[in-house]
Amino acid sequence: MGPVLKGGLVAAVLGAVCLLSGVWVALETSAAAAPRLPAVAVPVPAPAAPAVPVVPAAVPHPSFDGLQASVVQLARAAGGTGGVSVVELDGPGPQSWSYQGDRQFVAASTYKLPLLMQEAQNVTAGQRHGTDSLCYEDGDWEDGWYSDYADGTCLSRAQLDHRVGHDSDNTAAHILIRVDGGGDVLNQYASAHGAQSSAFYTPNDTTANDLARLWVNEATGKAGGRAAQQYLYPMLTHTSFEQGIPAGVPGGTTVIHKIGGLDDVINDAALVPQGPRGAYVLVVCTEGVGGDAGWKLIADISHAVWQFEASR
Repeated sequence: MGPVLKGGLVAAVLGAVCLLSGVWVALETSAAAAPRLPAVAVPVPAPAAPAVPVVPAAVPHPSFDGLQASVVQLARAAGGTGGVSVVELDGPGPQSWSYQGDRQFVAASTYKLPLLMQEAQNVTAGQRHGTDSLCYEDGDWEDGWYSDYADGTCLSRAQLDHRVGHDSDNTAAHILIRVDGGGDVLNQYASAHGAQSSAFYTPNDTTANDLARLWVNEATGKAGGRAAQQYLYPMLTHTSFEQGIPAGVPGGTTVIHKIGGLDDVINDAALVPQGPRGAYVLVVCTEGVGGDAGWKLIADISHAVWQFEASR
């Protein structure tokens, strides 16, 4: 290759290198001169506050004043006096109330309530048995629902319990009390289960509050629990005496109760397991009004209590 051509080639290469260098410098200068965009902050949403549950305001329990006024008016209109005790077991804010609840009344056959509670508890605990054969003695007699007792008559404990509960038979109750240890044993049991001011059987006095406490003790499972309730409740439901508390509630409402009646004294002690706002206990003791008028007074008071319970 000649010197001129070689030199020209070298010059061409050097020219190309210079050209490329110029382009690179221009690009660097352009990049350096381009304005830089500011960083954009992307907002991060704050975590949502936990939802606060809306709690409805508690509905205030209605005053018992109106109920008491109704009870007083009903008793005066009937020409008698009474003691009433109500204990709410369920529903919103259950409370209790009584009118002359600690006043003493003749218990009449309401002494059979603690007797049957004791029977139910002992039988279901295995301390007694429904098949026990218990025999009549002359000292057991008292006029009552059944008249088939005679020397040598023996009935099972379960039969006697049913006669006492469903028909409030007196002689059957006397047999049970005698066999189980007498009136002192009955009163010890009743006292242990809430009867604080009663002397059942002899002289046979009680209060509406005592009978109510017995029912509360039974209904809350403190007198033998579910097993005892299953033994006791059928004997005291749809009895031969439904003119009192059961007559004051809507038809078809279950009322588990024990009545007592003697001359101008009519008493009814009940558990209403499905009231308009849940279960409640109602006890009404009356004196000065006997017979149909006494039963009507209790039914009217029962109706007033049902209406009050529906207003809760």
